[in-house]
Amino acid sequence: MISDIDEIDIKLLEALQDDASLSNQALAARVFISPPTCLRRVKRLRDAGLIEREIAILNPDKLASTLGHGLTALVEITLDQQGAEWQQAFETRVAQDNAVQQCYRVSPGPDFVLVVHVATMPGYLALAQRLFTSDANVRNVKAFFSTKRVKFEPKVLLA
Repeated sequence: MISDIDEIDIKLLEALQDDASLSNQALAARVFISPPTCLRRVKRLRDAGLIEREIAILNPDKLASTLGHGLTALVEITLDQQGAEWQQAFETRVAQDNAVQQCYRVSPGPDFVLVVHVATMPGYLALAQRLFTSDANVRNVKAFFSTKRVKFEPKVLLA
């Protein structure tokens, strides 16, 4: 982690969150620095792990005519045993499953909240079997199925 993040670094991070496909020239112009300085700073931010990865965010509604909407579920999980090793074992298992888009350890209430996406209800049942039912340490599962995505914004607030 770098401790000397300044206002220019913050502007670079904000601009990259808005559009990571910007060329180095365009990014430099947006934050009012030279292209070589921009390249050096972005490399430093990547090397420090502040930029984890760059991805394309797809529009599920536009893909639905081809792929179908699928099912998005928010799933609350409560474990029977709360020890660190039990929580880590659960985290490891769900992190390896492609249907799990997000996993949060939460408090109070359930131990975890997952955001999962599957193509069909049988797909959800298969996910529930492999991640929840087959785990003797999962005490309670409560799933909420999304009927409409109102907002999706993966940005980290920097200011």
